[in-house]
Amino acid sequence: MGTDDKIANKAEELKGRAKENVGDLTDDEDLRAEGRADQAEGNLKQAGEKVKDAGKKVKDAFS
Repeated sequence: MGTDDKIANKAEELKGRAKENVGDLTDDEDLRAEGRADQAEGNLKQAGEKVKDAGKKVKDAFS
């Protein structure tokens, strides 16, 4: 996957952070939880991208 996926994943994380902040301001626990879930999903996807990048570097080192 490429840069577009990394940008989308970071955007999802930031969207989640914004939702969590709005939930804090409005005392909306559901929105806070949704924001935390969005952040976790974005972070998990970013971690997957890092693993793919590392795997590609290893493969390239043996090519």
